[in-house]
Amino acid sequence: MSNTATFAKAPAGADVGAAGVAAQVRAARARRRRLLIWLAVAVAAAAALYAAYALAFGGKTVSTDNAYVGADVAQVTPLIAGPVAKVLARETEAVKAGQPLVTLDDADARIAVDQAQAALGQAERKVETYDANDTALAGQLSARDADIARARSDLDRARTDLERRQALSASGAVSGDELTNAKNKYAEAQAALAQAQASRAAAVGAREANRVLIAGVSLAQNPEVAAARARLDAAKLMLERTVLKAPIDGIVSKKQVEVGQQVAVGAPLMAIVPAGEAYVDANFKEVQLKKVRPGQPVVLTSDLYGSDVKFHGRVRGLSGGTGSAFSLIPAQNASGNWIKVVQRLPVRIDLDRKELAEHPLRVGLSMKAAVDISGAR
Repeated sequence: MSNTATFAKAPAGADVGAAGVAAQVRAARARRRRLLIWLAVAVAAAAALYAAYALAFGGKTVSTDNAYVGADVAQVTPLIAGPVAKVLARETEAVKAGQPLVTLDDADARIAVDQAQAALGQAERKVETYDANDTALAGQLSARDADIARARSDLDRARTDLERRQALSASGAVSGDELTNAKNKYAEAQAALAQAQASRAAAVGAREANRVLIAGVSLAQNPEVAAARARLDAAKLMLERTVLKAPIDGIVSKKQVEVGQQVAVGAPLMAIVPAGEAYVDANFKEVQLKKVRPGQPVVLTSDLYGSDVKFHGRVRGLSGGTGSAFSLIPAQNASGNWIKVVQRLPVRIDLDRKELAEHPLRVGLSMKAAVDISGAR
């Protein structure tokens, strides 16, 4: 009897187990349905947020990741030729404007300065003799005046003596020889006066010529002295150019000079990159530039520092041509099969110097730029 009862209860337990499994399945389906509903709600919310963002901010910025850091790099080149005596800067070293970088052998330049200095001294002494000559020529002119006065006196005496003998010759009181002698003395007196006058004229001319050399200018302003001083200044300039100095503040790059090297005029020895005055050339597609204007704010990020560091700048201007237009071999679209390619135009962006000082950039680094065009008309 007991066995029969036990056998009868077994199917009832099996029904209870099947019901529990069914309930678990229904619960799992309900949870999955709720998850799907929440997922749908999340997607709808994300879509709504994106739509709101696009409605609020869409079309107010144009961006590109085709942007690179640039700078007006200064080249260090010698203005005179010569062997390198010292190299005072190393690659990647930060230098200040006016800091010596390279020294050339200056032996020849120093000799040239000494020669020019000696030539200047000679010119100054030569000009000083002009003043002394003026005094001497003034004395000669006074002497010529005295000679003329003496010659006039002798001429007057000879004229008086001749006139007296001519008056007496008619009565026979004076011989012919005496009259002839008187005439000769008169002629000699005339010649002596003419010679004295000519000597005075020569003395006047010599003094005037000497005065032209010194009139109206001081010793320092005299042309001969000024020319000698100019040659001395040129020699000193050549001596100064034996020391090549940094033209700007920046970082030494592309150093290609060593001690003992013979350098030529204009040969590039190194470059100075002004890290604190860098800019960015952002290459925007031509379809993005309709509302880009100079002065618009720009937000930039660098691959060097990541998105946590923001750089701020302003559009300086747009280039005068696309990159392909200024390439070595520009594209010739007038022949062959033509496929339109969207061109890119460089946009120059000036960066905030304070931000550059905090986070220095190097030429050629990649940047991402977003221009705010919301204020464009």
